Amino acid sequence: MTDAHNPIAAPDVPGQNPLAHRPWLKNYSPGVAADVHLSETSLSHLIDDAIREVPHKIALEFFGATTTYAELGSQIDRAAEGLRLAGVQAGDRVALILPNCPQHIVAFYAILRLGAIVVEHNPLYTGAELRHMFEDHGAKAAIVWDKISGHITGLPDDIRPAHIYAVNLIKAMPALTRAALKLPVKKARESREKLEGAAPGTTSWAQLLKSPPIDPDFKRPTAHDIALLQYTSGTTGLPKGVMLTHRNLESNGRMGEAWIKPSDNESIYSVLPLFHAYGMTLGVTIAALCRARLVLFPTVDMGLIIKAMKKTRPTILPAVPPVYRRLMDVAKEQGISLQGVRYAVSGAMNLPPELVAEWEEASGGYMVEGYGLTECAPLVSCNPLNDTRRAGSIGIPFPSTDIRVVDPETLQDVPLGEEGELWVYGPQCFAGYWKREEDTQKTITADGWLRTGDIVRLDEDYFIQIVDRIKEVIITGGFNVSPTEVETALKQHDSVADAAVVGIPQASGGEMVVAAVIPAEGHAVDEHALREHCYARVTRYKVPRRIVAVDDLPRSMLGKILRRKVREQLLNSEEFSH
Repeated sequence: MTDAHNPIAAPDVPGQNPLAHRPWLKNYSPGVAADVHLSETSLSHLIDDAIREVPHKIALEFFGATTTYAELGSQIDRAAEGLRLAGVQAGDRVALILPNCPQHIVAFYAILRLGAIVVEHNPLYTGAELRHMFEDHGAKAAIVWDKISGHITGLPDDIRPAHIYAVNLIKAMPALTRAALKLPVKKARESREKLEGAAPGTTSWAQLLKSPPIDPDFKRPTAHDIALLQYTSGTTGLPKGVMLTHRNLESNGRMGEAWIKPSDNESIYSVLPLFHAYGMTLGVTIAALCRARLVLFPTVDMGLIIKAMKKTRPTILPAVPPVYRRLMDVAKEQGISLQGVRYAVSGAMNLPPELVAEWEEASGGYMVEGYGLTECAPLVSCNPLNDTRRAGSIGIPFPSTDIRVVDPETLQDVPLGEEGELWVYGPQCFAGYWKREEDTQKTITADGWLRTGDIVRLDEDYFIQIVDRIKEVIITGGFNVSPTEVETALKQHDSVADAAVVGIPQASGGEMVVAAVIPAEGHAVDEHALREHCYARVTRYKVPRRIVAVDDLPRSMLGKILRRKVREQLLNSEEFSH
């Protein structure tokens, strides 16, 4: 595919040398093409292709319980018809607020079957965080984990969805596990309390699945219809809804499929949350295209992962560095071999070279770092799955993906090896921000390039290295944290006059959320009290791990707090310099 607006896209001319405009192609593994073939259909068509081709193959595994592709298809059809009978139509938004579980996959495809739009949410969000998003997207229905259903039933009348379906995770588990959880013992009771909760004011998911199958001829969405709204943290305010089309999602899946060159028996571990674009694409979309077995984990629990490995060894394990580190340590302690994990694909934070060396020795496979952002669904680049991979680099662009490195001030391309903002052009680039045209125009140029906000440099072989972020989003545990959101929460406490929230690098490769706080007159900073205050207002991973009292905060001439200076001061202080 080409585009007249893309200044470096290669025209489809016989004999054209693709290296002329994509010099990084020389580092591709044998058999990885410069471009991926994209259909003119939807994800609904693509999952149906898998169901038709491999009906008896295992599609999903959850606590040992399995679902075949045929069974998955039957549940999708029934859930879709139930939603249709409830009034959900093409273009309507349906919120998903679920951990990783089979119901999440079924609901995702059922919504898409109708031409409706999936809106993913973190099930650990507070009611206040969810309220803003529901005000923004106006979902007609919500499919929610029963334990936190009160966050949705408790929304104001004008934004509460007309239909709320509560999912019980235990019902997707094997019969023996369900029976064990019913035992009248303390451990079983505590496990039940973690997994389920009463859900008054909702309809059960099981009831929805009693619907008849949807008419096979019911109109499906097109490749260019919006499939997913994925909210992303901003640095200057509330999260924005990223609109991703069926084509955006398919292209990312095809890129990943081309990169890994799957066998007929791939097993992908879904430890990354499905409400995150990284988890969704590297799990759901690629799994369907590869006809793989997707092993779902509702939380990153090493006990569950090790237990699953004794039954079904992953061949592909997308995760983040702290998860790999913990898994390797626990596997070593318990004498569990990691051999057979062909590909460990890491993202969201820096991947320490020493971790790569240890993992590859333990597994016999490759561990590579990639890069993406929600606006690209999220895949942009990855290290090749061959010996040209480079520690400390985020790799080279995926097939069908073009990049530029641009001076943020002059908007001119910088010479090779110099720093500039990474711009991306490809079929994975999003359709815009939901109801935010001005923000969309700031992010997508007139000729279709997406400005990532990340400062990078290219080495002599066109491998990309992240230098810094124009955006000041903090990445902790693979999740994005908006400094503004946490600062707002802190400043609601009487003892805080002002606050700046930054990310401090950790040895694991991620960042620790740290707050520098100016105490209000007559008050002292009580770190414990402030953390408890934040727990009631933001998700746990956003709460500062450290809160430091300061006399003043560095500011620009206009009075804006300079977070980069705050970060430098903290790093140079005795408290963080060791």
